Amino acid sequence: MAIVNQKGGVGKTTTAINLASYLAELGKKVLLVDTDPQANATAGMGIDINKLDRGIYEALVGQKNIQEVIFSTAFDNLHIIPATINLAGAVIELVNVEQREFLLDQKLQSLPINYDFIIIDCPPSLGLLTINSLTACREIIIPVQCEYYALEGLGQLLNTINLVKQRLQPNLQILGAVFTMFDKRNKLSDDIFKEVYQHFPHYIFHAVIPRNVKLAEAPSFGQPISRYDQHSKGAKAYKKLAEEIIYLENLK
Repeated sequence: MAIVNQKGGVGKTTTAINLASYLAELGKKVLLVDTDPQANATAGMGIDINKLDRGIYEALVGQKNIQEVIFSTAFDNLHIIPATINLAGAVIELVNVEQREFLLDQKLQSLPINYDFIIIDCPPSLGLLTINSLTACREIIIPVQCEYYALEGLGQLLNTINLVKQRLQPNLQILGAVFTMFDKRNKLSDDIFKEVYQHFPHYIFHAVIPRNVKLAEAPSFGQPISRYDQHSKGAKAYKKLAEEIIYLENLK
């Protein structure tokens, strides 16, 4: 699953980290893949990116085998392929590589472990790294921030997803859109919710992620919300999202 939206600050990384951790806590074997050069998912899982000597970049360019860049986390069922500072230069280095859109897919296909879920945290752009992520996955989750400008890039994102589906990955599907930073006291949040639901009635998760201080604090401690404050509203919302995704997968 790719967590994707080209707009920054909508909760992609927060969703990737907390969804992965709750899926693991619910007994699923999970791999979190950080393809964002900002490496926020890596840092949010408690890994010091300044001390990393290998990650997804080194695997993509062939410096390391995929199994060499898989790290354990504080969760028994959760592994991570981190991002290193070298990932920022990957787009330039890979531009002339044959089949460059399929590099991540090729690497993940050779994984030595069978995972129940692979969660890919994408960068806030529709560039080569995001295209690689879309090509490598089968399903997409779109975080949508409950503010007016969050709707502006949604059409462009859906168009990109359709192009990838037509040309690169015919099995690609949108699993759902998840509302983030929802404030029930804010009428605008409610208006955005209704407008998106009108356009995508079959793609909206019941789990809605609230605007929550604990969710904002947790990454600075290198912890998912399930470890930082499992009783917070944000924690309960992400647990509900993980349960909803497991339910949907079991229906297939």
